[in-house]
Amino acid sequence: MSQENIFLFVPNLIGYARVLLALLSFFLMPIWPWPAVFFYLLSGLLDAFDGHAARALNQSTKFGAMLDMLTDRCATMCLLVNLSMLYPAYAFLFQLSMCLDVASHWLHLHSSTVKGSASHKSIDLSGNPVLRIYYTSKPVLFVMCAGNELFFCLLYLLHHIQEPGLCGLICLLKSAISVLHLVTASQNMAALDAAEREKAAKQQ
Repeated sequence: MSQENIFLFVPNLIGYARVLLALLSFFLMPIWPWPAVFFYLLSGLLDAFDGHAARALNQSTKFGAMLDMLTDRCATMCLLVNLSMLYPAYAFLFQLSMCLDVASHWLHLHSSTVKGSASHKSIDLSGNPVLRIYYTSKPVLFVMCAGNELFFCLLYLLHHIQEPGLCGLICLLKSAISVLHLVTASQNMAALDAAEREKAAKQQ
């Protein structure tokens, strides 16, 4: 039986399309705002389809999970870089948001992988209750992610916003969830390290 080509799995092909759309969006951001936002949001919208394709076609892979996570994080980070240039007075907040987003998701994904979880969205139901709701309730996950991205896109389009409104509140809530990601994943990694050290000490 010939070996499967993971790189050509349908969910990963969708992932490549997301990357290309995101790159096109970044290229257009300095010169053509509306198409830039359209391609950015289209890339984000496709994120809802790669997971469904992976489950429907039995093509879930670690590579696909990494590709999905990296595309999300890099896309948001590049948009925040643009916002830092448009709103230099708030550059520190955008930088803080980038650091928190990347660090929390990377550590969360890594701790999930080390623990042997099939997906970073497979949450231990005895764990943090906020993260449990965040990952097990599809409406909550959608509102948090979509609201966060829409807030940044609106800031980019409007160049000036006096009232962040509902999307701004959602953005703050998602940042709080990123803090929980970081703390919970750190605790998981520390517990794994402690267990490994205890096991090694008993074997000596």
